[in-house]
This record gives sequence, structure tokens and C-alpha cells, in this order.
Amino acid sequence: MQGGPSRVPHPCPQAAPHSGLDDRIARFATIWGRAIFPFTATSLTRPEFEQHLVPLTRTLAEALHARPFDAAVAQQVGAELVAVHCTDPEALAGTLGVIESYLVLYCGPDGVGAEGTEEYRSRCARLQHQIAAGFARALRERTLREQEAIARSALTARIDAQQALHASEERFRAVFEGAAIGIGIADLEGNVLEVNDALLQMFGGMGGHVRGRNISEWGHPDDAPQVWRMYGELVRGERESYRVEKPYYRHDGTVLWTNLTVSLLRDTEGRPQYQLALMEDTTERRLLNLRLRYEATHDALTGLPNRTLFFERLEKALSGGGTRFGLCYLDLDGFKAVNDSLGHSAGDRLLVEVADRLQSCATGPGEVVARLGGDEFVALTTGPDTQEKVTELAVRILSALSAPIRIEGRELSVRGSIGIVEGPAGERTPAEVLRSADITMYRAKAAGGSRFEFADAEADARAITRHGLTNALPAALERGEFFIEYQPLVHMHDGTVRGAEALVRWEHPQYGVLGPDRFIPLAERTGLIVPLGRWVLEESVRQARTWQREHGGSPLRVNVNLSPTQLHHPGLVADTVAVLENAGLAPGALCLEVTESALIGADDDLLEPLRRLADLGVDIALDDFGTGYSNLANLRRLPVSVLKLDRSFTKGMQQQPANPVDVKIVEGIVALAHSLELAVTVEGVETGAQAAQLRALGCDTAQGWYYARPGAPDRIHALTLADAIPTPG
Repeated sequence: MQGGPSRVPHPCPQAAPHSGLDDRIARFATIWGRAIFPFTATSLTRPEFEQHLVPLTRTLAEALHARPFDAAVAQQVGAELVAVHCTDPEALAGTLGVIESYLVLYCGPDGVGAEGTEEYRSRCARLQHQIAAGFARALRERTLREQEAIARSALTARIDAQQALHASEERFRAVFEGAAIGIGIADLEGNVLEVNDALLQMFGGMGGHVRGRNISEWGHPDDAPQVWRMYGELVRGERESYRVEKPYYRHDGTVLWTNLTVSLLRDTEGRPQYQLALMEDTTERRLLNLRLRYEATHDALTGLPNRTLFFERLEKALSGGGTRFGLCYLDLDGFKAVNDSLGHSAGDRLLVEVADRLQSCATGPGEVVARLGGDEFVALTTGPDTQEKVTELAVRILSALSAPIRIEGRELSVRGSIGIVEGPAGERTPAEVLRSADITMYRAKAAGGSRFEFADAEADARAITRHGLTNALPAALERGEFFIEYQPLVHMHDGTVRGAEALVRWEHPQYGVLGPDRFIPLAERTGLIVPLGRWVLEESVRQARTWQREHGGSPLRVNVNLSPTQLHHPGLVADTVAVLENAGLAPGALCLEVTESALIGADDDLLEPLRRLADLGVDIALDDFGTGYSNLANLRRLPVSVLKLDRSFTKGMQQQPANPVDVKIVEGIVALAHSLELAVTVEGVETGAQAAQLRALGCDTAQGWYYARPGAPDRIHALTLADAIPTPG
């Protein structure tokens, strides 16, 4: 079996990925044929045999790319090999070697990265496993057919021996001695009477270890429970035969695995007389299957169980009624920096060391550690008191990682973030448990890392909602699910509407209307804020031009918010100018609002686009003023013309008497702004008393529910603002 892969031909692989798929399939079939044709008992020529392998190659190629992936179709490929007399173990070994070396190369996708290649390598390993399973099943079925024919011949020979002893004896002996499978005959008490050479060789060639023994002495701890029950039924004449997989101990202590068929032989009167055993040695095939199974369920780098095997263990743990489980989901903090600075080889050695330390932590009953991929690991514990056990497990893991790891002469500090899910079995699926653990792990990472957090259902729900909104954002913009409401900006001394702030909303098909606080941060993280911000600017400027055409007079100014990401976008100035020119709106009718926090520590490069826009006549408003930590002296270098006072300073003025501290702060800010020739706009005005106080302090414009809530653009000129107009005297 080990010699097969070494004889795989070595074609020049550079040209294969650039030729057509049919050519690559034909080339793969040629390589395959050359590897196994010498071990095939067939009347076909080698070119004919290679043509027979082309459709089998196509089946493997299609299975390699199938979505969803189903490795079971490869079993038919193994069966087809047996059908064309490819039954030699060297043929199977050669087939597995060719597939391992060349299937992904010739039949895999072009231009995938390392992660994609690893996925197809994993699929290839599972296809190998299924081919071996199909080969073994077909070979076993073929052997069993031969066994049945031999059994019938043996029975016929035995009966004929009683009627014509000499003629039948020769025939029986020919079958008995010449068979390739092991044959043994015993009486109904289980005493072995005769065995052929093939059976002796299976047991190591020691006749004394087989002849004269009693079948009852050949028990094995791995015997299936029904083996000896069926044996008893057979010797009592209650059944004619049975077929099982059974292990035996050889004289040297090694284990022989067999496909065993036992039949009852009756005399001419129909009375039970002997038992006939037919054995097929399946030891090598079983070892091959075990090896393939191990490779398919364990991580090649660390030797830990992989995602596939861990899912099986987790599913088993979650299906157990009345038990509890605890799961730790670990992600290394800063692992990418190790790969980037020291290379992937050093990163791999780091992962191996981490895996060893994790295994030393999970040594209790019901505890298992696995690598899910990359730098993500999981540890599982089960039992009645898993909340305490999983906490102790997480503490041991963080403690084990705290000691530096020495790689290439350097000591590397390893930190990790752990998300813990604990609870009763039977309530959640494995996918739901891992998703919750993953969300919780990122919460631990966001809290600073090198710590663990327990899952929280409400936090999970919020994270899942955020994830769903993030994924839906691009399509929402394309489908036109966003719209804009406008909140009037009112002149505090005469009550006239001077403009409106544009506030974007999302008409989500599932969650209804969402405010900007629900999706603007997500758009910032994904970069979608740039196209979304441009759309808001275009719509707002177009609306301001519509107001100007419909109502005449002094144009209403429209205020549009700029995010920090938009401030850094190189096309900010050009896009703004283009939008104004396309709509035919004067720059003075547009005010761009920038939060104070976005300009903290801003250098001249960041301020330059704002200065250019201000020079063009666009107003720049400093939003949420007073909430940041900027030096008031910096106001002189900022290209702003409006300060928007944060509502936190005016909340104390909603009732009389007003909070004197808030009054002094607002009075000072207004005086400072006016001394710098800046206008002051107040947000969050909700009561008449608040409006009167702010008007007395000299604020210029205001917005808030006292005047109007955000609404459709056609409501701007139809507002009832009686309370906004100052009372004479």
C-alpha cells in the first residue's frame, strides 16, 4: 500500500492550469492511468483504460466544485475501479496518491488564495476517503459474491462426498485449498476441524494457533454485541448463516480484522452437522480508512481536532438530555502582526505552541480542545457544573498563554480573548452556540483583550442585528430605501425659518424606520458612508434648489452632516462643487456640519479641504460644540462660521429658574463665538422657557421639537411657529 503514491508520474504542472478544463481532465486521467494500469487485470489497452478514467475524473472535478459539497459521490468512483478489475491494493494506493497530488492542481479553481486552496485541499481529502470507502465496499461485495459461490460449491462438494466420495473429495479440496479467502470448518461444539492455507496465513502461519482450537476462545473486546448471539442461533439450527465484521488476536498479539461469513452445513436429512466460516482479511483497508478519517477530522498543523470533528463532538454534547455544556471560543490578540513581521513559518510555530498549551489545560473528563482555523481555538467541557468548570478552564487558558513563547530567538507575548457560552444541552444548535461564542469573543476583544466574557442573549441579539444591518446596507442604497427628513433652523429673534438640517433615515423592510444612530456608525466601518454621504448631499442640495424655485426670496440654507471618513476622502471638494453646480445652488446656501471630535488635533492637511470649501462660500458648522476636548484657542485656526452648541448645555434651561451654571457657560460660549464673528446655533430646544432664555443670551438660530420635529421637505414652509417669535416688551 505504501509503494503506490511513490510511482505517481510527475508531469510538468505549469501548463495545466492554463489549458481548458476538458484538456486538464484528460491530462489527469492520463496520469491516473499510468499510475494504476500496471496493477489492473484488464483486457483493455492502456489508452482504452485511460479513456475509461475520463468520466471518473470529470465526476471528481464536479464534486470538488459542487455547492453544497457532497463527497459521497466519490464512492461510485471507487466502485468503478473494482468494476474494471482494479482490485490490487497498489491500484487504490496509486489512485489516492494521484488525487492527493494532482486533483486540485488540474481540476481546482484558478487564481484562488491560500484560504481557497486550503478549502479545496480539505475537499480533496474527503473525496479520497469516499473513494477508499467505495472501493472497499465494492471489493467486499465482490468478495462476498465469491464467498457465496464458494460456500455453495463447498456445500455441494460435501453432500456429493457422501454419495460419491472420491469424485467429490477432489473437487472440494480444489476449492478449499485454492481459494484466496480463508476457509475453516468446525463442528457444532465449536471445535476447529479443518482450515485452508489462506486462513493460516491470515493468523500468521501458525497452524497450532488455529487447528484444534475452539471458536469460543476467539472472543475480542471489540466484538459487536450481536456476534455471539447469532453464533448461538446458528449452531442450534435457528439460522442458516450470518455475516459480520469481526476482529481476532493473532499469536503475536496483533489484531486481524475480517469480514466473516458463517454458514450452517446440514446432512442429507437436513440435520445441522458442521459450520463453515469464510474470512476476508480487511486489516489494511481498515487502517487506511482510519488514517483517512483521522486526516479529515484533525488539523494538519497542530494535530488538534478540526472544525468537522469538533462540530460532531459539540452536536453530541448538545443532544444529551439533562446535561450542561461550557464552551470557550479563543482568538489570539495581534496574531496577524506576528505573521506580518516574522513570517508565516514563525506564525505556524506559534500556533503549534499555543495548541500544546491549550491541550495541557483541557485534561478533565469531558474536556476537548480543537482548532477551528487561523488563530481561532475552542475548548469544550461537559457535566453537571459547567459554569464553574468553564470559568476555571478559561482562567487556565489565559494563565497558560501569559508565559512568553520563544520563536527564532525572540520572546513573543501571547494574549487571547475568550467568549464563553454555558448552559443546558438541547436548547441550541451547534451553529447557534458557536455564533454566540464568536460574538462574545469580539466583545471581550473590544474590552481590551486578554480576558473572557460570558455570552449575553441581549448583547447577542444586538450584535446579530448590527451584522444584518451591515450586510443589508449596500443593497438598501441601491434599492432606494433611504430618505431624508428636514428639521427647520429658526432665527431666534424674528421666528423666521432660515434653513433646515438634513437628517437621513432608513426605511428598513424588517425593522421599519431607523434613525442615523442605528446605521451611520456601521456605514463608517464599512466605507459605505462615502457613497451614502454623497447621495444625502445630492438630495439635500436638490431639495434646497427646489425650495428656492418654489418660494423665491432668500434661499433657505440646508445643513448636511459630514462624517470623519468623508473628511478624509480625497474627492470631498470636487464632489461638493460638482453637486452644487449640477443643482444650480449657490455655495452660500449649503452648510456642512462637522463634529468637534472629528477635528480634535486636526492638522493642516485635514483642514485644507474645509478651508477650500469655506473660500468658495460654503458655511462650515462645528457640531456638538463643547463635548470634545479641543482648545478654545484653536477656533481661530478652524475654517468654521457657525458653532452648534450641544444640547447638554441647554437642558438645564427647559424649566424656570434656569440652571445658573448652564446659563453662565452658554453666555460665555456665545460671547466667545460672537467675538470671533461666529454665529451660534442651539440644538434640542424643547420648551418656551428654554427658547426665551437662549434668545436673551444672544443665540442666533435654534432647532428642536419646540419649533418642529424632523419631517418631509414640503412642511418646511407650513410650520406654525408662533411661540418662536419674541413677545414684544
